[in-house]
Amino acid sequence: MSKRAGIVWFRRDLRLHDNEALTDAMKHGDEVLPVYIFDPREWQGTLPLTGLPKLGSHRACFILEAVADLRENLRARGGDLILRVGQPEDVLPELAKASQCSWVFCNRERTSEELKVQNAVEQSLWAIGREVYYSRGKLLYYTSDLPFPITQTPDVFTQFRKETERLTPVREPMPTPARIPMVQGAGIEPGELPTLADFGTAEPTKDPRSAIDWHGGETTGLDRLAYYLFGSHAIATYKETRNQLIGSHYSTKFSAWLAQGCLSPKRIYAEVKAYETKNGANDSTYHVIFELLWRDFFRLMGKKHGDKIFQKRGFKDAADPEWKQDRALLQRWIDGQTGTPFVDANMREIAATGFMSNRGRQNVASYLVKDLMVDWRMGAEYFEHVLIDYDVTSNWCNWNYVAGVGSDPRENRYFNILSQADRYDPTGEYVKLWCPELSELPAEYVHKPDVLSDAEQSQYDLRLGASYPMPLVPSEKYSNKPTSSGGRRKKGRDRRDRRYA
Repeated sequence: MSKRAGIVWFRRDLRLHDNEALTDAMKHGDEVLPVYIFDPREWQGTLPLTGLPKLGSHRACFILEAVADLRENLRARGGDLILRVGQPEDVLPELAKASQCSWVFCNRERTSEELKVQNAVEQSLWAIGREVYYSRGKLLYYTSDLPFPITQTPDVFTQFRKETERLTPVREPMPTPARIPMVQGAGIEPGELPTLADFGTAEPTKDPRSAIDWHGGETTGLDRLAYYLFGSHAIATYKETRNQLIGSHYSTKFSAWLAQGCLSPKRIYAEVKAYETKNGANDSTYHVIFELLWRDFFRLMGKKHGDKIFQKRGFKDAADPEWKQDRALLQRWIDGQTGTPFVDANMREIAATGFMSNRGRQNVASYLVKDLMVDWRMGAEYFEHVLIDYDVTSNWCNWNYVAGVGSDPRENRYFNILSQADRYDPTGEYVKLWCPELSELPAEYVHKPDVLSDAEQSQYDLRLGASYPMPLVPSEKYSNKPTSSGGRRKKGRDRRDRRYA
């Protein structure tokens, strides 16, 4: 009797642990053919408003490392990873015919570009009598376990959390297969792993100031999880350190591995619960799970509201008439040349490393949208391009939130940059790390060098307009403007602006 076989199409689920598509394929078939496809529409595509490449060098490098690690882990279990460059709707039918596979198993994506690819794959496979079998491997919760249908997901996080946290179970992560029953005898070449140069992308430069030495892959993701919880016990103080700006321990840094599916949210949840059993639970251990709830919430917002999360008016159907697509202002912001040191330091960090703290992301986004009045979608596109941990719904729904067109229940949330800088970088250590031209300034001037006289600038080896730019927004504006609720810490779990762990 002939063997039943299925293709496992890896996408943003680059792991063997808790991989529902892989588990389903091994349940339904006797053999599997693991496949990863480098789609030129993603790897060489550009973004509509800014013209930036969709995929910057930091994330591209991370993905290549993750794919290489997945191949090694499959080979260690008797399998392999078939690598191809092309459009999935063309590649998968060819592989299905060559391997005599009856099905393609994959974890479903829900946003529009990914849906278009899924639909094209379905049509091309149906044309040759093959079927796509979708799995749900992205969320902490299973949507079928939620106390409401997706179309009735609350639009405010606090309500979502209250309706799910106590009622909805988190299922156990699926185990890592001990052996991969690879399709045999089909004569399919495994293919070579492409290089960044193959896609016209330069190698990213490693910056010694980077918060963490990023390496893609399930292996390093699981290592980071074990270290953050059980090696360093940094999780025990996460709530107290989460708004810091320098170093590897102030936050989990799980986000890049989560974004590419190298880590499963259910695996993180299970490990946190194991840590709590051994070492005790506290607000910090809870707040790591809290961040996973935010991630689920934004994914559900993307499912519920569809393309509205990418549109100027968002799903609130509200836009500021003053927003403009000013490329010169956008470029000053991108280059870290706004003349507001706290903004510039954060923008230089993300350009150099592909990463920025959650506190920094909120501030630079608010500055672009609320102070420079630049169309928020241009900022969201830049983040899509540059972030090593770019996740579609987390990124775009966060920008919705800051712009006031999404899930934020407050009106006119605003971050007073000077107040934020004084609170989170009181000595200017972070600014001086990324803006060394300000290194001689005392703490009282480092966040507002434009208040210095010419003589004082000379004293501190600074010349505004030459060694450091004149500010687009003078410091006195922030001194005269009170901090709104968006910049003040409030009591209670949900009155924080936290989305990136």
